[in-house]
Amino acid sequence: MSHRRISKKRVTMAGGAVVALAIAGVTLQNANASEEKPQFKLKTLSAPAAGTLASTLNGNLGESAAGWYYEAGTKALVMNVVDESAAETVRRAGGKARIVQNSTAELKSARQTLADRATVPGTSWAVDPVTNKVVVTADRTVTGDAWDKLSGVVETLGGKAELKKSAGEFKTFVSGGDPILGGNARCSLGFNVVKDGAPHFLTAGHCTESIQTWSDAQGARIGTTVASTFPVSDFGLVAYDDAATDAPSEVNLYDGSSQPITQAGEAVVGQQVVRSGSTTEVSDGQVTGLDATVNYGNGDIVNGLIQTTVCAEPGDSGGSLFAGDTALGLTSGGSGDCTSGGETFFQPVTTALAAVGAEIGAGSGAGEGAGAGDGAGDAAGDQAGDGAGDAAGDQAGDQAGDAVGDQAGDDAGDQAGDEAGNANGNGNGYGHRSGSRSH
Repeated sequence: MSHRRISKKRVTMAGGAVVALAIAGVTLQNANASEEKPQFKLKTLSAPAAGTLASTLNGNLGESAAGWYYEAGTKALVMNVVDESAAETVRRAGGKARIVQNSTAELKSARQTLADRATVPGTSWAVDPVTNKVVVTADRTVTGDAWDKLSGVVETLGGKAELKKSAGEFKTFVSGGDPILGGNARCSLGFNVVKDGAPHFLTAGHCTESIQTWSDAQGARIGTTVASTFPVSDFGLVAYDDAATDAPSEVNLYDGSSQPITQAGEAVVGQQVVRSGSTTEVSDGQVTGLDATVNYGNGDIVNGLIQTTVCAEPGDSGGSLFAGDTALGLTSGGSGDCTSGGETFFQPVTTALAAVGAEIGAGSGAGEGAGAGDGAGDAAGDQAGDGAGDAAGDQAGDQAGDAVGDQAGDDAGDQAGDEAGNANGNGNGYGHRSGSRSH
């Protein structure tokens, strides 16, 4: 807001009108009451809570919604809309409203134009809700005719797109020749997950597409690839060869500690995130785009990625992207390094989990005394239903858990998990923690 200095003369003149205004005050107040805009309180939200509110508003606003992002400084949801009526709906719900020029449909059309006319290796594009445009990035390999083609298409899109140049080169972050993990390539474990009651882990699909067996940093074989998707998406699922493998639900922070992971979630533009990988260990940054498309060259085009400012280097592929106890993504690729910076892209974990039928942070079974308490308690709670589940779970966990854990070990956990799975569809009877440790 701008402020003007009022001269003493003007102050004196204004003072002469005070009496008249005071006499008419009640009348003016009543007359203008219906014209005043209602005041709504801005909600203070976490990034996940902002995402939940945005999803609700998107459903309510329909075509009037035009994207959104999280404003970390004020901890607020900022919702782009195309008209004042939609803006008031946002404010009423506790968010900040921005009236913008480009609708979601127009930005989607711009993306399709790029896909149809500007498929150039070394490029990426994603909708930036802050600028309300599709931001197209070209790496250093895009020159000559390729640059002319790309810039020409972007120019035809007018105010719907902008073109940026990256000093690095878009590539998947797999490191050939390093003698750890898979054959002649090194990647990083993303998140330990559970599928059909057995421990597995997720990593990048460009790693698993040509590697079937995996070893740890000490050269000991640990698992076998059972599912792989690349390009289009970029994720792979590896089954631990030993069903008794201790696979904790956590991420290695490379300082002697780890971050427990209890759930998977969706990334939010503006959210602060952390990445863990075997080459550069731990780095942090911010989410800058969602549903990004990246052309790594050789026909390897990947869609639906999370774009961030987090750095990464070869060997970090497949590593964990997370925020607190929430798994968000698997390192796919990008440009630059952890010295010069650059853009980095991540495969959303939720997409990978849904595709392979696995779950994350699922709890523990009966292999270790206390684990039986959790496994049996969860099984009883699931079987009894939501209403009685808590009481039955606590009782089974306290009474049956300790006894069954010592007496029956893994067998009790498997049986409890099977019973819960049959009753509720998501029981887990296994004697190990599911989770994530990057290598």
